Amino acid sequence: MTKQIRLNAFDMNCVGHIQHGMWAHPRDRSTAYNTLEYWQDLARTAERGLFDGIFLADIVGVYDVYKDSLDPSIAHAVQVPVNDPLLVVPAMAAVTKHIGFGVTCNLTYEPPYLFARRMSTLDHLTRGRIGWNIVTGYLDSAARGMGLTKQIKHDERYDAAEEYMEVVYKLWEGSWEDDAVLRDRERGLYADPGKVHRVQHIGQHYRVDAIHLAEPSPQRTPILYQAGASSRGKDFGAKHAECIFLAGPTKENTRTTVADIRRRATEQGRDPSDILIFLGRAVVVGRTRKEAEEKYEEYNRYASIEGALAHFSSSTGIDFSRYDPDEPLRYEENDAMNSILRAFTVDSSETWTLRKIFGDKGLGSRNAPLVGSAEEIADELQSWVEDTDIDGFNLSRVVTPEGLESFVDLVVPILQERGIYKRDYAEGTLREKLFGAGRSRLAKSHPGASYRALDQARSIAPAAE
Repeated sequence: MTKQIRLNAFDMNCVGHIQHGMWAHPRDRSTAYNTLEYWQDLARTAERGLFDGIFLADIVGVYDVYKDSLDPSIAHAVQVPVNDPLLVVPAMAAVTKHIGFGVTCNLTYEPPYLFARRMSTLDHLTRGRIGWNIVTGYLDSAARGMGLTKQIKHDERYDAAEEYMEVVYKLWEGSWEDDAVLRDRERGLYADPGKVHRVQHIGQHYRVDAIHLAEPSPQRTPILYQAGASSRGKDFGAKHAECIFLAGPTKENTRTTVADIRRRATEQGRDPSDILIFLGRAVVVGRTRKEAEEKYEEYNRYASIEGALAHFSSSTGIDFSRYDPDEPLRYEENDAMNSILRAFTVDSSETWTLRKIFGDKGLGSRNAPLVGSAEEIADELQSWVEDTDIDGFNLSRVVTPEGLESFVDLVVPILQERGIYKRDYAEGTLREKLFGAGRSRLAKSHPGASYRALDQARSIAPAAE
């Protein structure tokens, strides 16, 4: 059976996201990111293209490693200023019916008790279309903003994340029984207290003694996204994630990473088909190759290499202003995103330099966009899926909104004609749209599903006790 390609529109509640400098293009509208209209127009266009979701990235902190300064990031709008991603979701949900919303939230700096309620609220308001991208952060600037001297060590962050997941699973899955809410007007009984249970958790990082504040939402646990590509991150994703995002620079690297993730999922006792893997890419498409190349050259005149280097430096924790442009990159382990640098060094058979990565053609990003006619772009997307076993793509914005509009108008019909892209949305929640009818809840093999059992005496007790 031919695999159906999945698509997310990849965005962020800021001016400059991945392709740095594009905000300065005269037709770009990303400076309107702080208006409801911007997000509602994006949602309408993505739903018109039958996208599975809009995925919203986020960071806490600023990129200040490059040149040991935050000035380049501020000057080039490198993910700063940045607003809260969760607050635009209800506005988009109000003007759409089917498209899902994956939102990045950093668990390091928010207690699970309150976070669980926020996600349940969004799941209610979107009627089951919310997802959570689980991140632990990677910026010392974020830690300083939160009152620490520097961020928690990489593996320690994952230790805390494991416990965090245990707590939110208990809240989402185990606190309220399925039939706890009665809405019995005749007896004046809204919910049965005997079917609402207190979560009692005492761990190394978190202590909770409370019921979940929200009644059961359509999905209970939101769709779980994850993007960690370190060895520890891949273990975490293989255990918890339902969707995983990659940014592999080559098919070789991507193919190896996908196979590794699916192997780890199997070792965790999960069905590897219960994990959808998305590759991050940007696309510049035209009706002909000549039109696409002309558009690409036009866009590239606005690319900010300085912005790209500021982003790359903070992502990897290395000040690349100290590198010669033609100096081969070296792997250096630290508490930032080790997987990014590893992909260009240890895991690659090629020798990468800053000039080779960014050059003068990358649109201010470390991954060059796909450029071509609609047929060529469709060929390339199909090739990546067939050659690497990914399931789809996170399409990051270049010049907005015309980039997404062009893709929807030109590429989507070709994918549909080839039978590798849906012609209509399935009914139901986001989880059902991704995994099939009747799958609103976590799969039985998912570790979070184990917290549904109310005989888990060690963690759940009746609220009335």
